[in-house]
Amino acid sequence: MDGAEREPVRAELGAIGQALAILGDRWVLLILQRAFLLRIRTFAGWRDALGISESVLAARLRELVDHGIFELSAYRNGRTRYEYRLTERGLRLWALLVAIQAWERDWVSPGRFPPLLHELCGQDAEPRLGCGVCLEPMSARDTRTEPGPQAAFSRIGPPRRHRRTVRSGTPADLIGYCPASMEILGDRWSTSVLAGAFLGTRRFVDFQSGLGIAPSVLTDRLRRFVELGVFEPRSDGSYRLTDRGLAFFEVFALLVDWAQRELPASEGSALSITHLRCGAAFRPVLLCRACGRPLERREVRFLLPG
Repeated sequence: MDGAEREPVRAELGAIGQALAILGDRWVLLILQRAFLLRIRTFAGWRDALGISESVLAARLRELVDHGIFELSAYRNGRTRYEYRLTERGLRLWALLVAIQAWERDWVSPGRFPPLLHELCGQDAEPRLGCGVCLEPMSARDTRTEPGPQAAFSRIGPPRRHRRTVRSGTPADLIGYCPASMEILGDRWSTSVLAGAFLGTRRFVDFQSGLGIAPSVLTDRLRRFVELGVFEPRSDGSYRLTDRGLAFFEVFALLVDWAQRELPASEGSALSITHLRCGAAFRPVLLCRACGRPLERREVRFLLPG
C-alpha cells in the first residue's frame, strides 16, 4: 500500500488519542499478544490461533503495518511468502502488554495468568511500576499529572472504525483476552473518564463539562466502572478511584509514555507526569518484585503451560 492509500491516525487528536485509535481494539491487542508471547508472524498463524475471520484479520494487520507497528518481510517456502515482524515501535509496546496482564492477574483474576520468569534472578517477576530515573517502585499517588494547554480529553479519540468487541462474562484466557482491561482501553470514552479521574475529576458535572460527554454516555461509563470495582461512588455524589482503579495507573502511564514517544502530536497537547519523590519527569519502567531490577524484553518470558 503506498502512502496515498494509507489512512493514518490524525495527529490533531494528540498522541494519546492516536494510541487509543490504534490499540483500543480487542483484536489488535490479541494479535500483538500472540506476536510477543507465541512469536506468531504469519496470517495463517493468527487465523488459526485466534479463530478470527480472514477479513477482520486482514484489516487489523493492514492497519498495524500502516501505523508502523508491523512491517512485511518476504521469505521463501517453495514460493515467496510474507510474514509480519514487529518494528522497533511495535517492540516498545511489550511493557504495556505485560502491564495489562499484570493488572488483570493482580486485581481481576488472581492465579489465572502464567508466571513471568525474570531470567536474571530466576523468579516470578510479578511486575510493578517504577521510576526509570531513581528506580524506586511507585504508584499513582506518587505522581503529579498535568495536561498541556492544548490537551483536550473530549477529543482523545476518533469515532471507532470497528464495532466494539468487548463481551461481558467472557473469561480471560491464559495468554490473551483481558476483559476488564478492554472495558477501559477498548472504548475511547471509558479511557477519557479514567484519565479525568487521574487528573483529579470527581463529580459527574465536572466529568461532563471537562470531557464534553453526553450525560447518558457518562452515566453508562460510570456505572460500568463501579461494576468493575474501578470507581467507588460516595454519599456526596462524587466518584473516587478504588485501589484497583489506582493500580490501573501502571497501564495508563505506559500507554501515555509510548504514545508521546512514538506518535506525532501538536505542541502543548501532551500530559506531563512528575515523580514527586525524585522530582524528575516520569519515565515509567517495570520492576521485578523479586530482585528490584528493571525488566527488559529480552530478559523475561511467560511460563506457558504445555
